[in-house]
Amino acid sequence: MTNPLLTDDLLPAFGRIRTEHMEPAIDQILSDNRMQIQDLAQQQEPTWDTLAQPMQALDDRLNNAWAVISHLNAVMNSDDTRQAYKNCLEKITEYGTELSQNTELCGAYKALAAREDFAELHPDQRKAIENTLRDFRLGGVDLPDEQKQRYANLSRELAELSNKFSDNVLDATQHWYCHITDVEELAGVPETAIEGARQAARQRDLDGYVITLDFPSFYPVMTYGDNRDLRRRVYEAFVTRASDMGPDAGKWDNSQVMAEILKRRHAQSQLLGFNNYAERSLATKMARSIDEVMDFLNQLAARSRPVAEQDVAALKAFVRDTYGVEELEAWDIGYYSEKLRQQRYDISQETLRPWFPADKVVPGLFAVAEKLFGVQIEAQPEVETWHPDVHAYRISRDGQPIAWFYLDLFARQGKRGGAWMADCRVRWRNQQGHLQLPVAFLTCNFTPPVEGKPSLLTHDEVTTLFHEFGHGLHHMLTQVEVADVSGINGVAWDAVELPSQFLENWCWDQQSLALIASHHETGEPLPQALLDKLLAAKNFQSGMQMVRQLEFSLFDFRLHAEFDPQSPVQPLEVHRQVRREIAVVESPAFNRFPNSFSHIFAGGYAAGYYSYKWAEVLAADAFSLFEEHGIFDPETGHSFLANILEKGGSQEPMALFKAFRGREPEVDALLRQSGITGDAA
Repeated sequence: MTNPLLTDDLLPAFGRIRTEHMEPAIDQILSDNRMQIQDLAQQQEPTWDTLAQPMQALDDRLNNAWAVISHLNAVMNSDDTRQAYKNCLEKITEYGTELSQNTELCGAYKALAAREDFAELHPDQRKAIENTLRDFRLGGVDLPDEQKQRYANLSRELAELSNKFSDNVLDATQHWYCHITDVEELAGVPETAIEGARQAARQRDLDGYVITLDFPSFYPVMTYGDNRDLRRRVYEAFVTRASDMGPDAGKWDNSQVMAEILKRRHAQSQLLGFNNYAERSLATKMARSIDEVMDFLNQLAARSRPVAEQDVAALKAFVRDTYGVEELEAWDIGYYSEKLRQQRYDISQETLRPWFPADKVVPGLFAVAEKLFGVQIEAQPEVETWHPDVHAYRISRDGQPIAWFYLDLFARQGKRGGAWMADCRVRWRNQQGHLQLPVAFLTCNFTPPVEGKPSLLTHDEVTTLFHEFGHGLHHMLTQVEVADVSGINGVAWDAVELPSQFLENWCWDQQSLALIASHHETGEPLPQALLDKLLAAKNFQSGMQMVRQLEFSLFDFRLHAEFDPQSPVQPLEVHRQVRREIAVVESPAFNRFPNSFSHIFAGGYAAGYYSYKWAEVLAADAFSLFEEHGIFDPETGHSFLANILEKGGSQEPMALFKAFRGREPEVDALLRQSGITGDAA
């Protein structure tokens, strides 16, 4: 029987894929690739057709199998899958390092770039080759043999450590739960969350209710639960995950894992001639220097912190005057902030939930994309998926398919928390002229339907869905046919959030809300009074929110820029230093936030978390053009499609932004959107 991970099918055969297929498939592909690369690297006069194009084919075959394996490990995690993933990861890391340090292959690419007719190649092809040569350098190709081996060992160890960090967070998150037998303890918690807690208890063969650390479970307790002791228990469990503190102290502790990751990143960076990992990180980003990033973050902090201080002062005064509470604890902030929001605006996320049933929001999201970018999106129920909750869709233009995607909306056991987009297949044209269409994985962790009742989303969750779909559109609407710069490939990391944060704006406009909001029982559109309240509350505590994101960004960047192997500072201490300088809310001594900060220790955001704010400036400024011309203006929508989404990583992001906006980005649009004006600050 053919291994389903080795077929050339556009859509993976999820119904036939088994854990035992994973490692043999990767072994086969790596073996085939090594043999062919040996021949490709020997060419005396390589061309695009004899070198770069065959290499794309080899990369694509590996990516297609690995994308499925890594995705299943994230959304259907089990002991067997985890072990297979770990084994494959070790082999792929070794292969990747071997490839990036292949002197003969690098020499062949240099020879290709030095050809007299290089300038005659398509610009997308030239950009791909330039990126490849850059990546050879960043992979250590120019190092002496002994240092090459050291670099390879560090790469392998880093892959293992990042995977270990991720596993620890997942285990710590999924092993903790709070069993409650008396519903009175859940006073204030919305009925939808109580139903979810009842279902979670039944899944564990328990009576009563179970609160977990999955977002749809812990968030309603922290935001609405009247029981202060319960809020503290849930908060403490959440912020001490994978650490030396909390209920499972030390069992899945990431403290040493973080220290080892930082040490190896720094060592690798120095081997390549960088002073630290922050410098190494910026080699593939829009920002040009450590000073530029720090100035950017500090400028935003200076503008935002006074507004954040006003937010906190208002909250403390409200709590003192209304509830007689003199000391606000960390587990009180979300709860009393929600009380203040309701008093000021008479609205909450729970008030809005009935108007955002998932089965209305999803087609509404598609309608927004269809109006903006001239595409059609249709469900494909015949396509097999990895879980009954998952649905497949096809995107078409003028009746012709241009992309596919899978939508996996709901939280469940064995699925990593958070929300993300990942590529399953990349758009590119092979040597035989066949065009492979892009395929995306779109993953969220919303509250699933309970006992026949539909899944009702908060407005925050609607925004999350739009954000991830923005990433998906960047991947799927590309017109680039060179794999290395197609979709999100080759896009500078601090520009990759532009389409995602840009699309969030359509969650706040009356015209687009008409497409995504209607009452789950009556079909009634979102009432004008509720819309007015939603918009009025949009920038509630925006100063506090801005400062919190800047805290994460500064912590991440300083951690990597200031690392000193002679006296390595503990991540926890760096986090506390940053908080002392920028935070406006006290954090308890037991808080171990860094230990579960997967973005930078197990994701792609190391020394790059600032990218969210950097790209937010781009997104706000891009949207301001729609504000000028109309949010569904066809000409502006086509310009964003043609200049940003279709171009992928084929040109520098600043050039693409200027082609769309007519100038370089300005920070004022973001501050205005956030309600942080010059006057307020």
